Amino acid sequence: MQSIKSLDESKIIAALLHDVSNAHGLVFNNRALRLTLKKLNARLACEGNGFLTKTLPRLAKAFDKALAGGTPMNATELGFESLPGSKLPRFLGELFSEVLSKDGVLLHSPCVASVKSLRSVLYSFYKYKLPYSDEQEQQVLDRFKETEKDLSSRSAAFEELEAAVERNYQSRRSLSFENTPIAVITRRARALLQELFSTFDPLDIHPRHGPGAVATRQKLQEKYLWTNVSGKITEHYPFDAYFCASMGHVCDEFETFSKVSSEDLPARVILVPKDSRGPRLISCEPVDYQWVQQGLGRAIVKLVESHPLTKESVFFTDQSHNRALALEGSKYGRYSTLDLNEASDRVSADLVRLLFPKNVYTYLEACRSSSTVLPDGQVLPLKKFAPMGSCLCFPILALTVWAILAASATDANARECIQVYGDDVIVTTAFAGDAIEHLESFGLKVNRDKSCTGGLFRESCGMDAFNGVDVTPVRFRTVLSSLPCPDVYTSWIAYANSFYDRQYFRTYDCIVGWLFHTYGPIASDDMNLSCPSLREVPDEWKPNRRRFNKCLQRHEYRVYDVRSPLVTRPMKGWSMLLRYFSEAGTDCPLSWAKDSVRGENMGIDPLPAFSVSQYTSRKTSMLVKRWR
Repeated sequence: MQSIKSLDESKIIAALLHDVSNAHGLVFNNRALRLTLKKLNARLACEGNGFLTKTLPRLAKAFDKALAGGTPMNATELGFESLPGSKLPRFLGELFSEVLSKDGVLLHSPCVASVKSLRSVLYSFYKYKLPYSDEQEQQVLDRFKETEKDLSSRSAAFEELEAAVERNYQSRRSLSFENTPIAVITRRARALLQELFSTFDPLDIHPRHGPGAVATRQKLQEKYLWTNVSGKITEHYPFDAYFCASMGHVCDEFETFSKVSSEDLPARVILVPKDSRGPRLISCEPVDYQWVQQGLGRAIVKLVESHPLTKESVFFTDQSHNRALALEGSKYGRYSTLDLNEASDRVSADLVRLLFPKNVYTYLEACRSSSTVLPDGQVLPLKKFAPMGSCLCFPILALTVWAILAASATDANARECIQVYGDDVIVTTAFAGDAIEHLESFGLKVNRDKSCTGGLFRESCGMDAFNGVDVTPVRFRTVLSSLPCPDVYTSWIAYANSFYDRQYFRTYDCIVGWLFHTYGPIASDDMNLSCPSLREVPDEWKPNRRRFNKCLQRHEYRVYDVRSPLVTRPMKGWSMLLRYFSEAGTDCPLSWAKDSVRGENMGIDPLPAFSVSQYTSRKTSMLVKRWR
């Protein structure tokens, strides 16, 4: 292992190809490797990093379609030269030939190891968070607006459907429209959600502030100084009961509270880096909306994860169920994975009003933003129930999808096998076609390119599975930087370890050599230190500054670690008490580590006692030297 002064994407992909050659020497031999590297360098010189971030992922998606029994691969349509007499690309063609026939369809006995290696190369830079252009930004905003227009065009249909269902409830007559498939599914979905929320009290919530940005731009302790609380909210969540610490708070701050505006402020759209394809759109909620949304959203999640009707079907914190079924589905074909496109933006307020119980929807609507401000200052009325950024977006999306699918699954087995985690859905393969049709009949949009209903490939909740084997590639996200940076340090150590675990040792050495040159000595796993560590480090490159801690009776090393600085802000007494009531009781998975001695002995930082005047500053993590 040698120290590497500089590292770029071309060196990483070249090292990755060497590892692939070592793993498939009989097929992808030295000559094939040499020709592939030559073609790689030529395409990089012509297309730049776009070859890694756009062209290769496009080839990878076509490959996944073929694996899932979809469209056969055609190299020329993807911008690659094909093998003689074949539709497979000449680039890495030796490996493609181990999986696909000359016609681009899946072989009867494909090589799983080749699938794993191909996806490792093709998808490696797909999630790379490169700066995005103004054109990409405008495309995202245009899609957001187009979705709103589409939802608006469906409003009349939902109103008619709601009226038809209500007439059927009241008259119990068998009218033609009331007995259409979509009306029958609607009635069943409403009944399921009515049963789910039968004992739910929307007023029994514990509001709190979230960690993210808000439309009204308050930061840290400023969020507790109410300057605007929408009258739409206080109509259902009285100000004195839900926005104050106690009646004493109301009395002492009465003059201040009497000046609080009741204006209904809009949300605010921001664009954040996502991956090489462009930015992600997030809608920041006004602070008063977010306060109630956090409480109501948590209460709904708690209900869903404990109710017999949904606890085995709808998940918010545990992806293992979907991942396990995706793995099983790729082996035996019993389960199919569905992916929703623009999922959070496609659930309209009309659809939620149609399906959810009226007493619940009343409170959901009370803390829903009805408009948002775009980056150019335009105020856009919202037909969607909650864009990404709202605390209610995820739970309402999942419940809407589950209710539609459970109501449309007439077979008991199909109904019991429905698994929903946000926009990742798993159903039985026999039910998959009907599931797609029913979801789209309610205005949702299934991403058929990422949905897997045939073949031997399945994808759900970060699990890419082929024929019962995990073929999930390592995807680089954090962009390389020659300057020391905490995000780069932790991310690229994690990437290196992932390649080591896959036995891609040349790629591991390539990344680690650069890390040593940039950051100096780095701890290894066998040192058992509570800091970012590499799987394997030569003795001469391990940290050499050591001391013996008499209190803990152990050796400690001076190593790099990452910490977020605490920000201390003075707060008024009542605001401090309000924050204490809303946050001090938060469950912590490492609550036992609050015992400083026990936490230190287990190699875990002791958690400081909750301080209402201290905050962890967001996105300001620091790389520091400390004894571990």
